[in-house]
Parts: sequence; C-alpha cells; structure tokens
Amino acid sequence: MTTKKKSTLEEAAATPDMEPQPGKKAGGGGAVAAAHKILADESPQSKIAEHGETMMEGPRTAATQSARVLSEIITARPELVVPLVAKFARGVSSSNKRVVQTSAEALPAIARIAPARVARQLDVLKSSFEDANEVGKDGLVRTFAALCTASVAYQKRLEPVLTLALDGADGKTLFAWSQIVLPALKGEPHARARAVVEGRLDLIPRSYAQQIADFLGIKLRLRYR
Repeated sequence: MTTKKKSTLEEAAATPDMEPQPGKKAGGGGAVAAAHKILADESPQSKIAEHGETMMEGPRTAATQSARVLSEIITARPELVVPLVAKFARGVSSSNKRVVQTSAEALPAIARIAPARVARQLDVLKSSFEDANEVGKDGLVRTFAALCTASVAYQKRLEPVLTLALDGADGKTLFAWSQIVLPALKGEPHARARAVVEGRLDLIPRSYAQQIADFLGIKLRLRYR
C-alpha cells in the first residue's frame, strides 16, 4: 500500500514530463508542473520541505527530480526555500550535479534576502569551495559576494576564500567573478582583491585580460615574448 508521504515525496518523479519550455532541458517539464502545483497551494512549505529532504536523502532519480522542482520554486519565489538553506549548503558539493546546480542557484538568492541565515552556514560553505565543481564554485562565489554586499562585516571572514577563487580562476571565469566580487567589497579588501585580479592579467588569454582591464578602467600592458 502506498503511503501518503511517499506519494508526496515522489510526486515530481511520478508526473509525466511535458514538453520542455524554451531554455529548459528535456525532462524538466514534470518539475515545472509539480512546482506550479506547490506554488498554487495555500501552505506550500510542507511539500517544499519534503522535496528538500528527497533532494538530499532520496534515491538519485528522485533527488534529481526534487532538485528540479526546487529550482523552479527558487526562480519564482526564492523566499519559500530559505528554510532549506542548510541542505543547500551541503548540496553545493554533492556528487549529484543537478543537486549542485539547484544549490548554486538557491544560495545566492537566499543570501540576498536572508543573509544571516546563510552566514550561519559559512564554515560549511567555505570548506566546500576547493572540492566543489565549477557550477558549485560559481554559486559559492556569488553567495559570498551577496553576503559582502549585504554587510561589510562579512568581508573579513570571506576575503581569504574570495582571494583563493580569484587567484585560481581561468580567464573566462576571472572576468565573470571580477564583475561580481570587486563591486561587493569595500576599502582594503577591495584593494587587495583588485590587486589579485590585476596581477593575473599577464597570465590569462589576452582577450579576457583586455575585457577585465576595460572593466577596471586600466590600460593593458603589452606582452613581450
């Protein structure tokens, strides 16, 4: 006999996939329908919590589909997933790529609307950075920048990991992160992060170095062989 709890947890996985919307990958239609159903509910939190549990603890297929459902909810109403912040903090370094993607979407969004809730997870988030995949790293950098934008009080705690990120990024990523991190920092942390970025301009492909130089308002030095 199928229990009510099982039906709720696996609702998204049991829903036939519809035609994917533009910009959505195949297999996401069922998640869209499930998310819309949850958002239409007067009290969606219990179902959202169950999807959070399935995303982190369920079988891989169900976890993937719950992550897709939560991704849709994050796009529509990010405030509803704030209670799941601890799960996303663990999920950003998951072995399930879809869970990583959803967590990387959720954390910066939550950091913008409830920074203190994310700050409670900082030890987990900072320790996850080096082992995270590219999507996870990007989500973490965006999360850290959002916290620094919310309050300069977070800069001291986050400067080391942001420096690590900027120092290790490839040219394309460095260009993207420079535009996110540098405006979020103030005073000496900003100056030190900018120095890290400028110090790498001779080490990355010139096309990206030029874009970064333009963003910084500096002249790119000629390179000599």
